[in-house]
Amino acid sequence: MENLLPAKVQQHLELIYRDTEVTDLGDLSNQLIELMGLTDKEMIENPSINHWDETHSLVITYGDSVLQDNTKPLQTLKRFLDKYLRSSISGVHILPFYPFTSDDGFSVMDYSSVNESLGDWSHINTIANDYALMADLVINHCSARSLWFENFTKGRDPGRGFFFTASPEDDLSAVVRPRTNNLLRQVETPEGTQYVWCTFSHDQVDLNFRNPLVLKQFLSIIKQYLDNGVRIFRLDAIAFLWKEIGTNCLNLEQTHEMVRLFRTLIEQAQHDAIIITETNIPNRENLAYFGNADEAHCVYNFSLPPLLVNSLVTGSCVYLKQWMMSMPPARNGTAYFNFVASHDGIGLRPAEGLLSDAEINTLVKTMQGFGGHVSWWALDDGGSKPYEINIALFDALQGTVHGPDDLGLQRFVCAHAIMLGLEGIPALYIHSLLGTHNDHQRVENSGHNRAINRHQWDYNQLEALLADPHSSHHQTYNQLKKLLKIRRRQSAFHPNATQFTLHLGDQLFGFWRQSLDRQQSIFCISNISNQVQTLSFAAINLIDNEQWQDLITGQPCALETHDSGEQGMHMQPYQTVWITNSPA
Repeated sequence: MENLLPAKVQQHLELIYRDTEVTDLGDLSNQLIELMGLTDKEMIENPSINHWDETHSLVITYGDSVLQDNTKPLQTLKRFLDKYLRSSISGVHILPFYPFTSDDGFSVMDYSSVNESLGDWSHINTIANDYALMADLVINHCSARSLWFENFTKGRDPGRGFFFTASPEDDLSAVVRPRTNNLLRQVETPEGTQYVWCTFSHDQVDLNFRNPLVLKQFLSIIKQYLDNGVRIFRLDAIAFLWKEIGTNCLNLEQTHEMVRLFRTLIEQAQHDAIIITETNIPNRENLAYFGNADEAHCVYNFSLPPLLVNSLVTGSCVYLKQWMMSMPPARNGTAYFNFVASHDGIGLRPAEGLLSDAEINTLVKTMQGFGGHVSWWALDDGGSKPYEINIALFDALQGTVHGPDDLGLQRFVCAHAIMLGLEGIPALYIHSLLGTHNDHQRVENSGHNRAINRHQWDYNQLEALLADPHSSHHQTYNQLKKLLKIRRRQSAFHPNATQFTLHLGDQLFGFWRQSLDRQQSIFCISNISNQVQTLSFAAINLIDNEQWQDLITGQPCALETHDSGEQGMHMQPYQTVWITNSPA
């Protein structure tokens, strides 16, 4: 039987390089296949398969989020995972663990090495043996102090022709960027003065994927990561990958086709590997990275954090519910990647068109009142808009738009209970699991707003706090761990199980989940206000002949008749119930 893989890869390449001078795409196709170790393999048809179920959840962490004297941080991380999360999470996203120069790892010097201050590949392998390992492919840019860029400035290989350049005379007014620094950086090379493209910072120089040598380098890197146990690839800042002068240089068709190419080759090399696109952009553009179920397996649900935080601090779920009703169910073979907090802040671009400018401004002011900072992005007219709120989630939910209160923990747990119930695969930031507060000292030391949510814990100190039943860290960790353990036993929480939005007013946010085999239903309902609310059982059509139970409390749902004559239950401020007919 004829191997169809070379023809498929070549088809991708023809679309990517159609407006370039790259020729002999058949030969390039064969080179890429060889780099991925697929020369002797016949193409495997991989229909839309879900490589996940309700047992899957991830923790997001830096390799050095937890530190212990005389121990490599990756070893300490493994110890922490085994002791505190082994029974509740299935995978771990270790943020860039390579040598770097800035941006806490996202300015990579050497993609093929582990930062020696963290450990080595053996420590990565050890974690990958017990957890589904997610790693960053920082693909849009690399460090200005990388060997590639040093060679670029000297006209040497590898590196010559590796970076995208433009002219100050080019019309770059339409370019969309998340930063306000100058786009172009002037450098001297043997070929004269050149202006390299820097989407994020002048220490993060954008790679030129018009040069097939760049693509070949990254496929070699992907193969190395696969060989070292990586099974989930996070394509960092992928939306900016391909540039065309005179366009916005965002989400171009060549970028989408590059994702399709990566998926084809990665799936053939490792059938259960997963690609996740990191595209912190408006919701509609973000969803486009599913393609026709042939691009990303998962997309980050970037609109969820700002909408959910906004609901909990305003006490109204109007905008959250409107967004949820507009979200299409993910097709088989694809899934939403849900989160409330991460190493970055609360992105505001994904809220564009979902929250009004007035709502966003109120949210920004509220977060600033809770100790948060704001990062900005450049507009076409030379102005700027809020791009991201930088704050630890535990502090972001310490109160409402009216100020702090004593319901912060309940509000925080409510946020995660909502996220854990939603269609998709959940991911929890390590500092959310630990109830970590704003780290203002780290911001001052680094000069970067994002450092506020990148605290480093001393392992022994953390253990003492987690063992202390009176500490907020203990309470946070145990409540979230309980929810995770409940979730992974419920078939209705399969990432692709049916989801339907409920209409319960502005203070009760609810949705219905049903398992793929239709045997289990779960009504996920949260009081997102600071006042007691009444849930009418008639409003959710509970079937009389079924026995209904709240999974979180473990108690049956007893019918209470209220003054209105309706049967239902009182819900305390920020209480969540997971009401099911078939508890596991």
